[in-house]
Amino acid sequence: MLVALLVTLAATAWIVLWLWDASPYGRYLHHDPPSGLGSPLELGLFVVGWMLMIVAMMLPTAVPLLVTFGALVGRRRRPGLLVALAILGYVVTWTAFGFVAWIGDRVVHATVDAVPWLAANPQLVLAATFMVAGAYQFSPLKYRCLDECRSPLGFVLNHWQGQAERREAFHLGVAHGLFCVGCCWSLMLVMFAVGLGSLAWMLALGAVTAIEKNVTWGRRLARPLGIALLLAGLSVVNG
Repeated sequence: MLVALLVTLAATAWIVLWLWDASPYGRYLHHDPPSGLGSPLELGLFVVGWMLMIVAMMLPTAVPLLVTFGALVGRRRRPGLLVALAILGYVVTWTAFGFVAWIGDRVVHATVDAVPWLAANPQLVLAATFMVAGAYQFSPLKYRCLDECRSPLGFVLNHWQGQAERREAFHLGVAHGLFCVGCCWSLMLVMFAVGLGSLAWMLALGAVTAIEKNVTWGRRLARPLGIALLLAGLSVVNG
């Protein structure tokens, strides 16, 4: 039942994103924001869109951990609430990262607008993003975080004592979110570069992160993906 609920949440988020992208407000999902830090409305729409994207892309990658946690707390008084708090902690962590990335994105746009050479060569920003993402695929930190994400039972046992239930459930979600950010943040920057409203990229990167975190051979995907991203960056520069 929990798996069905999580699949329903993710599917609903995909549908809402698709409808939003087709609406007059679809530009807020794409990589074409106005210069400056933007209005409160723009920030609010970004936060909503980002959270939908996290539920659509990243929540499915956390299903093994959530199912493991749900089984562990199944005999507690309110297991559904505890799982919901873990999900909330996970989404809050990714939302905090999204806010930082949003500010960084606005700074990059302001820099491009202020530097004529960059304004004349905006493809360099995309190329740099691909290369940073590709290089990070080879870093020890990437593999440390990935290993944490690939061991749901061990992770739950290390972060759940069962005493302050609600607080621990929320902190479990936050902790898992931090390791998930640690192994996937560079790929999410690619989403900023290509446009948050690119559903095709969202689906592709979501599939990659799910395979990396949950499939037996997924860990071996990191380096080939890194090479592909580095080559993509070089292609953008030379193109």
